[in-house]
Amino acid sequence: MDLLAALHWNVSPEIISFGSLTIRWYGLLFAAGFVVGYQIMQNIFLSEGKTIKQLDYLALVMIITTVAGARLGHCLFYEPEIYLANPIKILYVWEGGLASHGAGIAIILGLIFYSRKYKDISALWVLDRIVLVVALAGFFIRLGNFFNSEIYGIPTDFPLAVVFERIDNVPRHPVQLYESFSYLIIFSLLMLTYRKYRSELPQGLTFGLFLILVFGARFVLEFMKSYQADFEADIPLRMGQILSIPFILSGIYMVYKSRHYKRK
Repeated sequence: MDLLAALHWNVSPEIISFGSLTIRWYGLLFAAGFVVGYQIMQNIFLSEGKTIKQLDYLALVMIITTVAGARLGHCLFYEPEIYLANPIKILYVWEGGLASHGAGIAIILGLIFYSRKYKDISALWVLDRIVLVVALAGFFIRLGNFFNSEIYGIPTDFPLAVVFERIDNVPRHPVQLYESFSYLIIFSLLMLTYRKYRSELPQGLTFGLFLILVFGARFVLEFMKSYQADFEADIPLRMGQILSIPFILSGIYMVYKSRHYKRK
């Protein structure tokens, strides 16, 4: 592929600085996922007879579990030798390093804990609805990765290749964008399904479909990603693919089991 034909990307990850305070694209897009997600969940909660107080507590649980789970996931799944040798570095979130699989595990556990606080909210009820905005948040987060020129793809002669000038001078798959827009499509499909068939959907179905679609897309797109850790070169699958398999299998199980759950 002609190098000049590729899109050259060299946008600074920083938007503006005020002294020691710097606003970055990644942080702004990460926050946008929560803000937009809150607005969508507010409409869902109010339309289904829930309260803003219940939603605010849910938002708190989501923020804590997302950040803590993503950070721990990165440290334990991708660089355990570094962080186990110096555990205090796990707290250095500003140095970067978040893993969506870790966030997924923590969110599920956090929502099970959340549902025990309210008699009118079951774990499956909230999981079926929160995955709508989690898919949308994934869209924003992968856009942030693109602005950071990180989690980029392998070299390619594909017409839509991008040269990440902050990395090297090689045309690569803009896999962050592939993943980002895959999540946007999944969000749209799940949201349309929820709005059209809400009263007919058995509990657990939307959650199961989310796991299959999101982590299925992740599994496929990992083939186009550069290695996220050196040890991935010595194993048959990328770490992201290995971690996605249990989520996909869980999604298949949830879709199967949803046939036996009461429709609400």
